[in-house]
Amino acid sequence: MADPDYVIVGSGINALVAAALLGRKGKRVLILERNERIGGCIRTEEITAPGYIHDVMATTFVLFITSPAYAALAADLGKHGLDFCHTDHPSGVLLPDGRSVVLSMKRSINEAAFDQLASGDGARHAADVGGIERNAPLLFALLGGQLWSWPTAKLLAREGWKRGPRALAQFFGEALVTARAWLEASYRSDVTHALWAPWVLHTGLGPESAYSAQIAKVIAFALEAAGAPIVKGGGQKLLDAFAAMIGAAGGEIRTGAEVASLLPGSGGSVRGVRLADGSEITAGSGVICSVTPNQLYERLLRDFAVPDDLKQAVQSYRYGKGNFQLHYALKARPQWIAAGLDKVALLHLTPGLDGVSKAANEAERGMLPEVPTICVGQPHALDPSRCPEGAAILWLQLPEAPRHLKGDAAGRIVVPPDGKWTEDVREAYADRIEAILAHHIGNFSEIKLKRRAYSPADLEAMNINLVGGDPYGGFCGIDQSFLWRPFKSSVNHRTFIPNLYHIGASTHPGAGLGGGSGFMLAQALR
Repeated sequence: MADPDYVIVGSGINALVAAALLGRKGKRVLILERNERIGGCIRTEEITAPGYIHDVMATTFVLFITSPAYAALAADLGKHGLDFCHTDHPSGVLLPDGRSVVLSMKRSINEAAFDQLASGDGARHAADVGGIERNAPLLFALLGGQLWSWPTAKLLAREGWKRGPRALAQFFGEALVTARAWLEASYRSDVTHALWAPWVLHTGLGPESAYSAQIAKVIAFALEAAGAPIVKGGGQKLLDAFAAMIGAAGGEIRTGAEVASLLPGSGGSVRGVRLADGSEITAGSGVICSVTPNQLYERLLRDFAVPDDLKQAVQSYRYGKGNFQLHYALKARPQWIAAGLDKVALLHLTPGLDGVSKAANEAERGMLPEVPTICVGQPHALDPSRCPEGAAILWLQLPEAPRHLKGDAAGRIVVPPDGKWTEDVREAYADRIEAILAHHIGNFSEIKLKRRAYSPADLEAMNINLVGGDPYGGFCGIDQSFLWRPFKSSVNHRTFIPNLYHIGASTHPGAGLGGGSGFMLAQALR
């Protein structure tokens, strides 16, 4: 292609969304991906046995199908073969003693289920998700909109006028409540506590984190409204659809093209990029980087004079806990120790709220959790084409894995002195997880065919943006989110260089598969 208008470094969901939308505006876009495949955390492979199609990392796309990006791109992506599979039972929890509850996409069913656990819990659930509905215009503008913008300023002014300044301050104060405080004050059943506590882990938070209650309520609303869909045939089909759409608009994607540095231009601008092979590419309008702050400011901008305060901000940027992934190919469908779990998309195995808190704290202290919180996906329940007829696939994600190992909370796994994940540590920890899983599945030993584990170090090896296996692009606490992501001085997705832009999980609105930063930037660029 001729010199592109925009060069995009990286090919995760935000980069793909930005490229697709810029292509619609008639911009020539070139995506450069250092790996041999596009997609970032979206990766589909037969990693266990032939005929078993696994989403290696990300698998659930509720954030995408409810996003402005999907609303804008759905028709075109559908033309290029994208389809989703659904279940009416997006989530559930199973405790070691066999108690369980399943979340439905019908509120009346959920109210009845929660009331069976404890009288009044159903009405409390309706009030909580109803509150998210009532505040949706404000909430979703803050969670997914350009914060430094006139529309957001006008929205806040309108809300302040409508509610009154004190009521608006009350809203923000309540939004800072922790998940533990919310659950213990609002719900009588410990099973209800156990259902929602694990979900905050999927946002990079813990039950004692500020604003984790609000995030959990938003998740409850989203799961009830849109479920937990997966891509029919695997996440690769989403990547294929994006690639076809970008190509149809005149864009280009190059894999195996590692960007070594950005090229200085006139007046302090960016002229383009230099690849690892020494070749140079000029960008007519600008460069968009979907990378971590460290990758951008310490590696790609090494030929630029980065301001001292920005250097300090980069050095102070924090990463969160790592993830551990475990996948199973099963000869037959699992027989859970509680009835009604066979159609659940994402099932959490946990002792409860205190168990989630304990495991999260252990991981934050560098310890392998004694009893980790296990999220079990059942892709076969939504998309039978993922495996042979009658067989099953389990997708396990553990959001409480230390980036750097200091020890084992159970005192049984020996970690190396350098604190690095090894194959021996990975498999020993996978054995611990498997023992918990087998306790919850009656026929597990008979149906297990093969497993494949990925430690945080393995995940980082596949994607350098997953620092220490952190899939969220950085710590997601309130002090490193919203207006302050990635830095306290950040303004939307601009950088100190006029035609250089920063998107991805390390920027607002943060991690997930919503494509929010790519969408917002593409909307803002002319």
